[in-house]
Parts: sequence; C-alpha cells; structure tokens
Amino acid sequence: MSNELKKPLRIAFMGSPSIALGVLEALIAAGHEIACVYSQPPRPAGRGQKLTPTPVHAFAEAHGIDVRTPKSLRKAQAQAEFAELNPDAAVVVAYGLILPQPILDAPRLGCLNMHASILPRWRGAAPIQRAIMAGDTETGIDAMLMEAGLDTGPVLASIRTPITREDTAGTLHDRLARLAADLAPRALSGLADGSLKPVAQIGDGMTYAAKITANDQRVDWSKPAAEVDCLIRGLAPAPGAWCEADLGQGPVRLKLLFSELTNLRNTAPPGTLIDDQLAVACGDGRAVRLLRLQKPGGKPLDARDFIPGMPLAAGTRLT
Repeated sequence: MSNELKKPLRIAFMGSPSIALGVLEALIAAGHEIACVYSQPPRPAGRGQKLTPTPVHAFAEAHGIDVRTPKSLRKAQAQAEFAELNPDAAVVVAYGLILPQPILDAPRLGCLNMHASILPRWRGAAPIQRAIMAGDTETGIDAMLMEAGLDTGPVLASIRTPITREDTAGTLHDRLARLAADLAPRALSGLADGSLKPVAQIGDGMTYAAKITANDQRVDWSKPAAEVDCLIRGLAPAPGAWCEADLGQGPVRLKLLFSELTNLRNTAPPGTLIDDQLAVACGDGRAVRLLRLQKPGGKPLDARDFIPGMPLAAGTRLT
C-alpha cells in the first residue's frame, strides 16, 4: 500500500519523545496537513536546569507548526480548542497525557495511537523496557484506535520484530521508531479509505507496563543470570541498572549498560566476580558478564576500557 493519499488529511499530532519524531516526519512526507502538534510542557534539563522543549515540540517549532503544551486536557476550554481544529484524525505517539472522551470524540476518524508492543501485551507507560526485562522474544508496533481505557482499543495494523540478546531498550526503541514511521501513514490511509478494519484485542495475555522507578534499577544478583541480563539490557541506556562495589573506601555505584550471559558455572555467592573480566555470579549458578559500565562522574565505557581504571578483580563482591 502506498503511503501517499489521494486526499490529504487534517491531523492533530500528539507526541513528546524522540520515538514520535519519525512518525510526524512520515505524516508530513505523505502530504498530510498537520493542524497542530500537542506535546508535553518544557521541563528543566541539564546542569543549568534550563526549560527545554520535548523533541517533538522543538521539531514542530523549527518547521513552523503550531504547538500546544497543556498540562491537562480535562478542562472544557482545552477540549473546545482541540475540537476547533476540526481534525480528520489525531495521531498519538507516546504523548504522556490521558485523552478524555471529548478529545477522543472530536476527530471524525478518531484517535490513532502508535503503541510500542503487540497488544494486549504490555499496555501502559514502559512497554519497550518491560518487554526486554521480562525476557520477551518478540514485540512490535500496533496502530490502535483509542478508547477511554488504557491501551484497550481495537487494532488496525501491526508490525512485529524480534527481541535479541543484543538488544537494549535503546536499540529496540530506535528500531520500533522506524517501524512506527513506516506503519503510521499506511494505517491512517487504511482507516480513511476503509481498507483496514479495527479488530478487537484478544482477552488473554494482558500485562501492565508500569513506569520504570528507582526500585526497578538496583540489580539483585540472587536472581537467575538470564533475568539479571534482561534487567541490565532493558534499562540501558537510561535510566540504567546499577549495583555497588566496595573497593575499601566505601561503596561505589556502578551503572551497568550492557551485559551477556556466559557458559560459566560456579558456586560463588551471588554478586561475586568470578574472573578478572567482569563475570558476575548469579543466583542460579550461572554468570553474567558486564560489557559496558559507567562510574560516578565518568563516561560510559566498554569493559576493556573500564577495567584498567577500576580494580574489580576476581573475588570482589557487587551488591
């Protein structure tokens, strides 16, 4: 199916982070009219805590597209202003605000959400991270018509992709962003001309992708090695899993950014380095090798560059 439409649509685009940028660019390239972009309000960032717009906000402003950044869409005035745009459809990608029913009802074709999982697997805020952390072997992008419920709407179209042992949340995010950019114009075209029919989600297999919190980040070395590896990769590059190493002058926090499973079997207590190449004993007698790390105030480094500057010899305990 071509991404080009015989009749361009008037679109309200709603998105905030970088995963949404490719979709917005693809809709523009397909010839649609972007009536307005909605994005999260600018927030303090960097050492100076300067108010910084979201990637979608910055892109839209640079391209002369009207941008709105309400803190909520629950007030009648915000809902009336949205309806006055008279959009054919809204396209939503990781926007970050709940859409009340009057917003959902305003576009004549509805609100199309590009969701980063194969629904009903991983409804919620962090589907990319949670899929890797859970050891899933496949995920994808769903083009879903939105309802009032959390990611409960019928699905128009999907693209699937495997999750490999080399994937981090960062690499999977970038791949899914490309897939979303490919799928969104096709799904929108199918919605407009009726060639794609929404299919209700199946009732089984729903899981909730809760927002990542500080409680998720500390590594528990008593867990099986595969689970530890999935945690490290699922939280990389940000916010990052972490552990502490006591090197004689108090604990040092290490951010763990990439790892791999090893074939090493051992009886060492969980958290013990079992060689000089950062293989760490886990709770099932297997080990995870740390391949990319970051110490406080330092840059992320591959293990071969990290080891000379940090005395993490065999027998060191990580907690």
